[in-house]
Amino acid sequence: MVIQLQRTYFPNGTNGKLECEGKFICYTIELPWKDNEKRVSCIPEGKYFIKKRYSNKFKWHLEVTNVVNRSLILFHPANNASLELNGCIAPVTKLSGPGLGLMSRKAYAKLKDLVYKAMESNESVELIVKF
Repeated sequence: MVIQLQRTYFPNGTNGKLECEGKFICYTIELPWKDNEKRVSCIPEGKYFIKKRYSNKFKWHLEVTNVVNRSLILFHPANNASLELNGCIAPVTKLSGPGLGLMSRKAYAKLKDLVYKAMESNESVELIVKF
């Protein structure tokens, strides 16, 4: 399975649209681009793989792997990138401003269900991040 994240960059945040095989999944919010600096920048454009990960904070969630000079880049719920993200990607149902969105938990559940179903069929899940 290939998921595409098409981004729009703003000084205060990055907004995106997630699609799979041309079908809309949800929008995304991220931190602004700041040269891939840890904890303050979104990740670089490129190809990555997504895997399942468990933590006490987020329970079962999604991790973006093989990000250059970065680790623990997750998909998790958040509605305000600057307050709630440290380089991760938050799915949202609706965009409300640069790096801002609404109903993140609903969008995250939709994305997680889609990805987990593919993984249960032993499909790899690739993420392509582009402008």
